[in-house]
Amino acid sequence: MSSYLGLWHYHACILLMMVGLFAVISRQHLVKKILGLTITQVSVIMFFVAMGKVRGGTAPILETMNHDAVARQAQDVVFSNPIPHVLMLTAIVVGVATNALALSFVVRIKESYGTAEEDEVLAADHAASVAESAKEHSLESEAT
Repeated sequence: MSSYLGLWHYHACILLMMVGLFAVISRQHLVKKILGLTITQVSVIMFFVAMGKVRGGTAPILETMNHDAVARQAQDVVFSNPIPHVLMLTAIVVGVATNALALSFVVRIKESYGTAEEDEVLAADHAASVAESAKEHSLESEAT
């Protein structure tokens, strides 16, 4: 039982991922879908950061310039891997930019269609394409 409690951060990542995926699948409002994608992204970032941390590990910074002392110091100390943390910083920056772009698209969709509900936007787009094809069909029939 105590081994499961020691892995609470993995359970939190899984829970957040399921909440985010549920929001993406079940909601029709585009802003709520973007929020769901953001929650899913946060869960993935948490997962990678949790995997990169080593219990009892420290940052891989060596304090002395003497090569023999560095070798002795590196043998006695457990280091955490900094690569997952650095990659996740990059993922955060890309995620913020992607969210800003997606929200700007939602603003433009709201201006064009008057709504941000996915089903209403698709219905309006379908109605416009049906009206356009009917107009093309009537122009073809008049030409013949």
